[in-house]
Amino acid sequence: MSYIKLLLVEDNVLNQKLINLTLSKYGFEIEVANNGKEALDKLKDNHYDIILMDLMMPVMDGLETTRLIREQEKETGSRNIIIGLTANTYDADRDKCLKGGMDEYMTKPFDIKQFGQIVSSFGFEMSKV
Repeated sequence: MSYIKLLLVEDNVLNQKLINLTLSKYGFEIEVANNGKEALDKLKDNHYDIILMDLMMPVMDGLETTRLIREQEKETGSRNIIIGLTANTYDADRDKCLKGGMDEYMTKPFDIKQFGQIVSSFGFEMSKV
């Protein structure tokens, strides 16, 4: 079985544990970054199939991190799938995510069914391990 490499960029330890526990059952290999700066550092040395990016974090928020990732991609020619993650359910937040360079958006609490629909739209297959 091949694992899907996912970078979870989330500052809340409880959310990290919940998402990690949930996704590890579905064929994901997960690394965690506590903020955008840590995510950028991890991206220097690693490739991830999907980045799950919290919007509101200390040090560097999700929108700024996404903008910097997209700038780096112009130089490398690669493209990461970035899914925004936020507690806010406003349409304006969804628009902000998509206009900010994210590929998709989902709200907290983390919903495995919604996440499954999103990742399958990008051609990934989640399988129960």
